[in-house]
Amino acid sequence: MFCVKCGKDLESEAVNGLCMDCYLNGRSLLHMPHHVDLERCTNCEEYRFGDRWVSMGEEDALEETALGAMEVLPDCSIEAAAAKAVAQDERTFKVYVEADIYVNGCMVTETGDTIVRLKNTVCRKCSRQLGNYYEATLQIRSGDKELDDGLRDETVRRVRDSVEIQSKNNRQLFITSVKQVPGGVDILLSNISLAKGLAKELADAYGADTKESASLVGMSSDGIDIYRLTYLVRLPAYHVGDILEWNGSPCKLQSVGRNGGKIISLTNFREASVRRSDLRSMRIVAKQDDLMEAVVLSKSGGEVQVMHPKTYASTDLKVPDDAEIGDTVMTVQDDEVLYYVP
Repeated sequence: MFCVKCGKDLESEAVNGLCMDCYLNGRSLLHMPHHVDLERCTNCEEYRFGDRWVSMGEEDALEETALGAMEVLPDCSIEAAAAKAVAQDERTFKVYVEADIYVNGCMVTETGDTIVRLKNTVCRKCSRQLGNYYEATLQIRSGDKELDDGLRDETVRRVRDSVEIQSKNNRQLFITSVKQVPGGVDILLSNISLAKGLAKELADAYGADTKESASLVGMSSDGIDIYRLTYLVRLPAYHVGDILEWNGSPCKLQSVGRNGGKIISLTNFREASVRRSDLRSMRIVAKQDDLMEAVVLSKSGGEVQVMHPKTYASTDLKVPDDAEIGDTVMTVQDDEVLYYVP
C-alpha cells in the first residue's frame, strides 16, 4: 500500500488512502463551537447538562460544558482531555481545551477553545417549590393532646433525611413546606407516592396508626379530576424509653414497630415481646424525660445503694449482674418504690 498523495509506502493502514503525515497536514481533528450556553438555576444554583441538573462548582461546570462540546472527525476518538476557564465578564468565559486524540494507531494532541455563556434560569423543581406546588400532605399527630417538641423535631428530621436520600435519584421529590399546627405538624410534599412511603416509614418506626383521605382540588385540561391526598400519622402516647406498667410491674419500652414492641422488666430485667394491642392498654408510669438521676453510694453484687433523688435517703436498688455502674444511675419511682432503669 502507498499514500495516494505523496506516494510513500505505508507501514500501517491508510486513512482515506493517505499516510498519517498527509492526513494530518492542514487538517484539524478537533472542532469546537464558537459558543455554548450553560444554564444555572438561580434558586438551587445547580447546573443543567442535557436533562440533568447537577450540583457542582462554577469552574467545574464551565469546563465540563466545554469538554462536552468537543467534536472529532469520524475516524478519531478522544482518549483524554483537560480544560481551563478564563472569565471575560460575569456571564462570559473563554474555555481552552487540550485533547489527546487517537487516530489509526497514533496519538495526536490538539488544542481549541470556545465561549461558554452563563444563563440564569429556574429549574422545574425550584419553580414548583417556589410556587408552593404539592400533591400530598403528611400530617403528624400524637396520641397525647399535643405533639412533644422533641418528638416533633425528631419525626420532621427523619422525614427530611428520607426525602434528601430519595431526591438524589428523583429531583421531583421535595418538601414544599413544614407547618406547625395545633396538635402537631403538617408536611406538604411534591409527590403522592413519596407521602405514602413516608407515612409507612413513620408507622413502622413508631408503631403509629395511619389514615388516608383524598380531596378534589380541580380538573385537568383533558377533563380528569385532580386530587390531593392527606396521610395522617398518629403517633402513640408511648415512645421508646418510656416506663410502662405490664402485668402490674414497671417495664422500660425498648423498641416499637408496626406490630408491637419489646420491653424489659424493671423487677427482674427479663425482656419480652408485646403485641400492639397490649401496648395501647398499658399505663404510662413515666415518660423518658421524667426519669431521675441518682447518685451511687456503693455497689455490692446485684444491688447498688443510691441517694434517693427526691428524699435523699439511702436506697437499695436491684440491678442486672452485667450492669456497668458509674457515679450515677437513672431511676424511676412507681408507687413509692424506686427502680433502676437500664
